[in-house]
Amino acid sequence: MSELHLPNRIRQLALTQPSARAVTAEGATLTYSEFDSYTNRVATALTAMVTAPGRVGALLRMGLPGAATFAACAKAGLVFTPINWRLNPDEIAWIAADAEIGVLVVDADFAAAARVVADALPNVHIVVVGDQALLDGARTWDQLVGSGDDTDPGLGDDPEAELLQLYTSGTTGKPKGVVAVHRNLYNVPENFELYEFRDDSVSLNALPLFHIAGAGWMSTSLSAGLHLVMLGEMRPALVAAAIAEHGVTHAFLVPSAIGMLLEHPGLADHDLSSLELIAYGASPITPALLARTMDTLGCRLVQRYGMTETMGALTALRADDHDPHGTRTYLLRSAGTPLPGTEVQIRDIVTGERLPQGATGEIVSRSRNNVSGYWRRDAENATLYTDDGFLRTGDAGHFDEDGYLFVTDRVKDMIITGGENVYPVEVEAVLAEHPAVAEVAVVGLPDARWGEAVTAVVRLADGAEHPSEEELVAFTAGRLASYKKPQRIHIVSELPRNASGKILKRTLRDTLGSRAESAS
Repeated sequence: MSELHLPNRIRQLALTQPSARAVTAEGATLTYSEFDSYTNRVATALTAMVTAPGRVGALLRMGLPGAATFAACAKAGLVFTPINWRLNPDEIAWIAADAEIGVLVVDADFAAAARVVADALPNVHIVVVGDQALLDGARTWDQLVGSGDDTDPGLGDDPEAELLQLYTSGTTGKPKGVVAVHRNLYNVPENFELYEFRDDSVSLNALPLFHIAGAGWMSTSLSAGLHLVMLGEMRPALVAAAIAEHGVTHAFLVPSAIGMLLEHPGLADHDLSSLELIAYGASPITPALLARTMDTLGCRLVQRYGMTETMGALTALRADDHDPHGTRTYLLRSAGTPLPGTEVQIRDIVTGERLPQGATGEIVSRSRNNVSGYWRRDAENATLYTDDGFLRTGDAGHFDEDGYLFVTDRVKDMIITGGENVYPVEVEAVLAEHPAVAEVAVVGLPDARWGEAVTAVVRLADGAEHPSEEELVAFTAGRLASYKKPQRIHIVSELPRNASGKILKRTLRDTLGSRAESAS
C-alpha cells in the first residue's frame, strides 16, 4: 500500500480510522469501515455479472451508488464508465455500445435512456436505483448489494490496470472514451497540501460523475480520508444548505457554479463560515468573478488547470497566489505553476519546437497522470502525443518570467482578424469587469474584410441596466489593442453549455453564423 491508489486507501482507512465518516448522501452516512464493506459487496456482485476488464456503465447522479460503483470497480479489476445522462437516449446508447458495457447502473429518472441501451445491447444487465418497475427484468440496487458478500476481490495494486473510462463532451464529432489506469489517478501526497486538507476536513462534491472534475474530486477526497458530502445536483440552494448543515470546509466548483452560488438570493440565509477553500477549474474564470468570490465568501481559492486526458490537474494557482486587491492581481489570470512530477512546456503549433519564455504556443505535458490514449481510436491516438512523449493539450498559452502558466485559449478558438491573433479569454476578462456583465463568451465569426470578426456574446447581471453595444465596446477602449476590441456584441438570456459547465463556443459560432448568413 505504498501508493495512494483508491482501493488500497479505502482498505487502509477502514483499518486506521474505521469509525470516521466516509460518505454522506441523501441523508445517510457510512463510516470508512462501512464503506469498505459496502463496496466489497458491490464488487463481488458485479464480478458475478461481468468479468474483468469489463466495463460497468453508470447513468447516475453524484451519490452513494456512484461512489460505491466506482470504488467497487477499482477493487474488482473492472472499468467504471459513467455516461453523460444529459445526452439524448440515442447518444447514450451509442456510448454504451462503443464501450461495450456489460452492466448499466441507472437512476430511475433515466429509465427511458436505459431502455434504448437495452435495445442496443440485449445482453446488458440493468440495475435500477429507485423504482424497479420502470424497467422490466432489471434488478434493484438493493438486490445488487444484497447479492454480494464481504469478500474483498483484492485487486487494484497494478498501476497499469484500467480503472476509469470517461467520454469527452463531444463538442466536435462523436465522443471519445478516455481510458485511465490506476497510476493516472494516483494522488501524490504533496497535492493534498495544495488543498490544505486537515484530518477533520469535510469535502463537498456536486459535480457530475461523468466529468473528470467530479470523478477526480471524489477520488481525491476519499484518498485523503476526508468526509465526502455528495449532492446529486449543483443547485445553489442545495450547495449553500449542504455547506451549512455539514460544516463543509472544502469544495470543488466550476466557475459557472461559483457564479450561480454568488447570485443565489438566499445566500445570506445560510451560515457558510465553515468554508475554508474552494478548488475551481474545468473552464476559464475571470479575475472579476474571482475577486467577488473571495470578498463574498471569505474563503481561500485554488485553481486547477488540466483536462480529461491528463486525469485532472497539470498546474495549480495556489491559495497564496490569489490576491484580488494587492500588487499581484495579474496572477489571477494565470493557471499557476506545474504540480510535482509534471513537466509542462510551450511548443510551436506548426513545428513542434520548444518556445522560450513569453512566447505563445501549444501547451504540452508529460506526467504519470497522462492517459495512454482513447478507447479504440487509433487515428486520434497517433496525434495525441509528441515523438518525445508529451501530450498535446490543444490549449494555447505561455510562461512568464516567474514560471507561471497563462492559458490564452483553445488553439482552435484563436481568432485571426486582419492577420492578427486574438485570444478570446483576454477579451472576455476585460468585458467581465463591466458592472452589467454577468457572463461573456467571445468567438470569431467569418468577415469578408477581416477574415474573422471578434464577436462577444453577453449575459447581463440580474437587475443591471441594459448597456448599448457601443457602451460595451467603448468600455474595452484603452484596455485592449484596437484590433482586439469586439466588432459585434450580442446580448442573450443564457449561454449554451455542456454538462460540465463549459460554454459551447462551437454552438455560438454556428448559431450566430447562421443568423449572419440569413441577414445577408
